[in-house]
Amino acid sequence: MLARRHFLSLSAALLAATALSSSILASDRKPVSGGKLTWGVETEPATLNPQLNGQDKTKLLLRNAFESLLARSADGGYVPWLATGYEISPDGRTYTFRLREGVKFSDGQAFDAAAVATNFSKLKDASYSGSVSAGPVALIVKIDTPDTRTISFTLDRIYAPFLDYAAGLELLSPGAFASAQIKSGGPEIAGTGPFILRRYAKGQEIRFVRNPDYNWAPTNAGHQGPAYLDEVTYRFLSESSVRTGALASGQVDVIEGVSGNDAGLFKGSADFSYKTALNTGTPYSLFLNVTWGPTQDVKVRKALIASIDVDAVLKSVYRGERTRAWGITSPIDTQFYDKSIEKTYGADPKRANQLLDEAGWTSRDPQGFRTKEGKRLTIEVVQAQATVRDQRDVLLQALQAQARQSAGIDLAIVFVDAGTYTERRKTGQFGSIANSNTPTDAIDVEYHYLPVDQGGSINYSRAAAPELSLWLKEAASTLDHKTRFDLYARLQRFAILDQAYALPLYEPEDQVAAARYVNGIGFRPFKQMPESAYDLWRSQ
Repeated sequence: MLARRHFLSLSAALLAATALSSSILASDRKPVSGGKLTWGVETEPATLNPQLNGQDKTKLLLRNAFESLLARSADGGYVPWLATGYEISPDGRTYTFRLREGVKFSDGQAFDAAAVATNFSKLKDASYSGSVSAGPVALIVKIDTPDTRTISFTLDRIYAPFLDYAAGLELLSPGAFASAQIKSGGPEIAGTGPFILRRYAKGQEIRFVRNPDYNWAPTNAGHQGPAYLDEVTYRFLSESSVRTGALASGQVDVIEGVSGNDAGLFKGSADFSYKTALNTGTPYSLFLNVTWGPTQDVKVRKALIASIDVDAVLKSVYRGERTRAWGITSPIDTQFYDKSIEKTYGADPKRANQLLDEAGWTSRDPQGFRTKEGKRLTIEVVQAQATVRDQRDVLLQALQAQARQSAGIDLAIVFVDAGTYTERRKTGQFGSIANSNTPTDAIDVEYHYLPVDQGGSINYSRAAAPELSLWLKEAASTLDHKTRFDLYARLQRFAILDQAYALPLYEPEDQVAAARYVNGIGFRPFKQMPESAYDLWRSQ
C-alpha cells in the first residue's frame, strides 16, 4: 500500500482561490478596508477556549481568533491553511503535516512544530481537557517533530476520523497553557487568526480587533492578507425578537439565529440580505435514556416516537423554515448518510397506544396520563437553560402536547442550571436529553453511540449494546469509504428503527440576516456554519 501524499501546491491553490474570489466579487463593488461592524448573536460562550468549547453556535465568534492546520472544501476535501498538506503512512497509523512558514501567534510566539505538539500533548491531559482527553487524541502514542516545519502523529491503530480531527483542531499559542485564563479563555489565550480578542464583557458583548500581521488565510478564503474590518463586536441577544428588532432599527449590522416567524421580514427585502445553510453532524434529536425510568423499555421508546408527528410540530413552531431529520447524521455528509431511512417511520398513534398496552401501561389517571401500578408514565426531558436556542423550548413544549394527546405520555420538561445539568448527565438520572452537534467524518456518531466511558461523551441514550461499539470500531479501522458507509448505515437502522434510542427532529441550520451594506456574508465550506468576519466589509 502506497502512502497517501497530499502536500499541496500552495501557489496553485492560491491561484485557484484568487480566481474563485474574483468571480464572486466580480458582480459586486471593490472591497473597502476599515470600519466597524456589530453582530447580534443568540448564544454566549461558556468558555472562550475553542478547544474546550462544546457550543457549536459560538464557533462563529472564536473562529475569528483561532485557526487549524487545514480548511475544508465544499466537497469535504482539505485545502492548505496553517499546514500546506499532509501524508498518511502506508500502514494508516501515522499522519504527517508540513507546516506553513511565516505564521505567528498574536502574542508574538512562533507557530512551529513544537507549538502544535504542545497543543496535542496538553489535550491528552485530562486535568486540562476533561472528557476531550478520551476522544481521538487518546489514540496518539507518539508525536514527532523532525524539524520546525514538520509534525507527525502516530496512532496505536488505524483510526479513519483522525485526519478530520487533527486538521480541524483550533490551535493555541504555547504560552496560553501557562495562563490562568486557559480554562475560561480570554485575551491572554492567543491564536493565529485574522482578529485578536480585545474585550469580553460577560453577558453583554465580545470585541475583536484586526490582526495587522495576518497573511495566511486558507486558500479558499475570499481574499488574502489582513481582514477588511478594523473591529467586529458580537452582542449577546438571546431573544430572537430582540435580535430582529436590533437589526431593523440599525443597532446591529448583522444577526444570526432568525426564527421561523421572523424569516419573512428579511426574505426578498431590498434593505437586507438573508442566507441559510444546513449544518453537518448529528441532527437535533430527542435521545432516550435506556438505563433510567420508563425509557428502559424499548416498547415505551418506540411508543413515544410513534406518538409524535414531527412534520406537524416543525411546521407549527418554525413556519416551514426548518428541515425534518430522519437519521443519525446530516444529509450534507453524503459519504456516510444513508437516506434510505427517510420515511420508514413516523407518527402512528394507534401503534403507540398498542405498544404501551403491551408494556403494561394500561390505566389512566384523572389527567389522562397512562399509569402502571399507580405510577404515571413520565419521561423527564432535562435541558440546560444556557443551551436553549432556536425556539427549542417551544419545540419541546409542542412535543410534550403531542405525546400527551396521542398516547397519554407525560413528557416532563425540566430546565436546569449548568451545574445541575452536568450532575444529571454524570449520574444518568434523566429520561431524555435533546442535543445536536456538528463534527464531521462520523466523529459525531462516535460521540453519541460509543459507551460513555469509551469516548461517548454525549451518549445521552446511554446505549451500550455491543453491536454499536463493534460497528464503530470496524468503521474507524478502515480507510475504505464504502465499508464505512455500510457500517454506519447498519448502525443507523439499529439505533433508530430497532432500538429507538433517539427521535431525530430537525437538521440544525444557521440563518444570517444583514443590512445591505454588509458584504461578504457566507458560510464555512462543507460544515456550513457562519464564517468568521475575515471577508466582511462595509460599503458605507
